[in-house]
Amino acid sequence: MRGLPLALLLAIALSACSPKYDWRDYRSADAPYAVLFPGKPATHTRTIRLDQLTVSMTMAASDIDGLVFAIGSAQLADAAQAPAALTAMQAAMVSNIGGTITSSRQLPGGGVELAASGPTMRLLGRFIARDRRIYQVVIVGPARQFDAETAETFFTSFKLL
Repeated sequence: MRGLPLALLLAIALSACSPKYDWRDYRSADAPYAVLFPGKPATHTRTIRLDQLTVSMTMAASDIDGLVFAIGSAQLADAAQAPAALTAMQAAMVSNIGGTITSSRQLPGGGVELAASGPTMRLLGRFIARDRRIYQVVIVGPARQFDAETAETFFTSFKLL
């Protein structure tokens, strides 16, 4: 009987040490990228409208306590459509949280990074094009749950292959 309290204490101590984020390598099956997700991602493909364009977008996403880490990718008919498609992606994401853009900057090598805030949600995102493929790398959730180190891990792990 003496071993039971010790085992219980050990189980409690180990559960307290388990990380909130279980970073795992993910390689997309349909687009050439790799990223670290903070939990096992789910994937879903659906047709969406980006202003005048209709595309099939595949999303891979992981939800950790209401904070969603997601990568969306789609193939365009023509690389010349990419700037308009990226602008439409940004507008749709900001609209989804009922927000406004609070900061935006050009990324080295192309693409845009932005932050947006809404009444209850916050968005951090990177929107990138390579040839005919477009990507959105985003974190969306309650502002109080955002952590700069976690966001940096997610964003810097995203690599086009």
